[in-house]
Amino acid sequence: MTPALTGQSPDQLAAWLKEAGEPAFRAGQILEWIWKKKVTAIDAMTNLPAPLRGKLAESFRLGSLEHTHTQGSADTTRKFLFKLHDGRYVESVLIPANPALYGEKSDRRTLCVSSQVGCAYGCKFCASGLAGFTRNLDASEIAGQVLAAEQLSGERVDNLVFMGMGEPLANLDNLLSAIGLITGEKGLHLGARHLTISTSGLVPKIRELAEHPQQIRLAISLHGATDEVRDQIMPVNKKWPVAELFEALEYWNSRKNQKLTLEFILIQGVNDSLNQAAVLARHARRLNAKVNLIPYNTVEGLDWKRPPNAHCRAFQDVLKNAGVSATLRLEKGHDIDAACGQLRLKQETQEGIIVAPIKQRA
Repeated sequence: MTPALTGQSPDQLAAWLKEAGEPAFRAGQILEWIWKKKVTAIDAMTNLPAPLRGKLAESFRLGSLEHTHTQGSADTTRKFLFKLHDGRYVESVLIPANPALYGEKSDRRTLCVSSQVGCAYGCKFCASGLAGFTRNLDASEIAGQVLAAEQLSGERVDNLVFMGMGEPLANLDNLLSAIGLITGEKGLHLGARHLTISTSGLVPKIRELAEHPQQIRLAISLHGATDEVRDQIMPVNKKWPVAELFEALEYWNSRKNQKLTLEFILIQGVNDSLNQAAVLARHARRLNAKVNLIPYNTVEGLDWKRPPNAHCRAFQDVLKNAGVSATLRLEKGHDIDAACGQLRLKQETQEGIIVAPIKQRA
């Protein structure tokens, strides 16, 4: 399989041009066609000589994603399904006018991006890991989701959240390569402060990412304020329990200027007690973190339920009364299977790539 141009950094492309006997300035022209003009064919790069276009076509694919399906909802949230070179699928979700959950302006378009096919971490609320882990996405497959979303929607993506399929920090090298393409001046040139990485709590990788020079935002998929509760939802907690996780987050705060976000999916009868809210409030105050409350988004194959909206608001009130910034996200996208991995799961089951997952219980 030839590499994709959407995965080539300016330096990589310049090195290839030198080896091909072509002038280095062509790298800027090629990258402009890809990321700024968003062409869909190498032959469309009309200011390149025909022989160079021929060399490019022999050595590269233009992109690594084949768009196969779009689901749109009544509130204009859209989910895109992409087929990869090995026949597997990945998905991303474009959310317009989302509340300012991660520091962005509320009138902007946010894209939820995937980093892996499947997931090995088995968070109990998530469809991504129901069929297990297949592989990491490469830089072209990660950054290509952003480019494809802009091509398909005809809109500029203003904010990215790496909260789609997979655990981003388990694919950190490819993720950072993709971020280089997304934030680079010759790429999409999106500011790092408009990027949020979500993790289930890989403590060593949180510390490693804290040393990365860009001011990327971090969100923690917490979902339990104590080990007793979090162990039921997040298997990763058995390896890195709450105390170790919060030590890593304190280190993050010492290295970064961006405010942390604690993600907390509210699951009826599991983690939605007002006592959990009080403990969560103490954690958030200690870290000067925001809390994003998300009522559970029903997933076929999982046996949990979302609490009534009134109870969700009562949980939020405990946090607010403790002086914590807490947003309750009565999320968009229920009618398009917008929870992570649902659309991909249905497609791969339908095609016989995977066996329908057995329903999990708490």
